[in-house]
Amino acid sequence: MDKPMTAFTTDFQHSGMPAKDLDETIEFYTQKIGFELAGVFHNGENRCAFLRYGHLTIETWEGDPAPMTTGAINHWALDTPDIEAAFENAKALGLELKDETIQSIPSFWDKGIRYFNIYGPNAETIEFCQII
Repeated sequence: MDKPMTAFTTDFQHSGMPAKDLDETIEFYTQKIGFELAGVFHNGENRCAFLRYGHLTIETWEGDPAPMTTGAINHWALDTPDIEAAFENAKALGLELKDETIQSIPSFWDKGIRYFNIYGPNAETIEFCQII
C-alpha cells in the first residue's frame, strides 16, 4: 500500500505569497508585524525573502504578479527529508503533479533546495521541499 504523503515529511515548512513590492513587504512584516527576516535570496533576476515568526515562515518574492485579493497565498510547503522517495510516492498515489520532475533552486539557503509541487482538490499548490 502506498503511504500518505506525510510519511515523507517532517513538518510544515512555509507558505508562499508573491509581493507587489518586496521591500515594502519585508518592511511591513518586520517593522510593523514583528517577523524576523530569515534571509533574502536571488532566483535569477528576482529576489525572494523568508520572513519568520515562531513556527510560521512566509516565503515572498518579486517577479510574479500579486493577486491583490483575499486568498492570495500561492502555496503551502512541507519539509521533505527524502525528496526522491516523496516524489515516487506522489506518483504512485496518482496525485496531480504540477512538476514532471524534481526542481531545484541552488541559490536558496546554504546549499539550495529541491522540490516538487502537486495540486490539491481546490487547485491549491502543495510543495514538497528538501533544503539541502
